[in-house]
Amino acid sequence: MQRGFRQLFGTTVFGYLTDKRMERAEQLLRSGNLTVAEVANLLGYAQQGHFGAAFKRRFGITPSQCFFGKKIVSG
Repeated sequence: MQRGFRQLFGTTVFGYLTDKRMERAEQLLRSGNLTVAEVANLLGYAQQGHFGAAFKRRFGITPSQCFFGKKIVSG
């Protein structure tokens, strides 16, 4: 199953789910209705630092920078 998933989507199941979580995080942060901590909690991150690191790895900016409207560097 893992091999078939990778062939179909070009990534692992974990990578796919993480990517979808980060896309949702960006949407929520850009809306300005939730704080960074609320978004991290909503997406299932127990540690805000882990959320911030994953977000920065994906987009090249911190969640706070995204919240305040900075453009995404990569992704």
